[in-house]
Amino acid sequence: MANIKSQIKRNRQNERRRQRNKSVRSEMHTRTKNALGAIEAGDAGVDDMVRQAIKRIDTAAAKGIIHSNQASRRKSRLMRKLSNS
Repeated sequence: MANIKSQIKRNRQNERRRQRNKSVRSEMHTRTKNALGAIEAGDAGVDDMVRQAIKRIDTAAAKGIIHSNQASRRKSRLMRKLSNS
């Protein structure tokens, strides 16, 4: 455990940020998984699910949780699967 006051504060901040990032990342993964499942099954609401997944990916990139290049790659792969189905 840290003895320095500033490091104790940094630990608290890092933990809060970790929890926030975890929820955003989890939401992104869930939306992407649902979209991929809808693409595979050929569901009717696939466009809306893909749109929601892309929105979550963009949000994660804007907040710095994932890199912008990773966001572009994820969106590209998702759209490629949608167009090939």
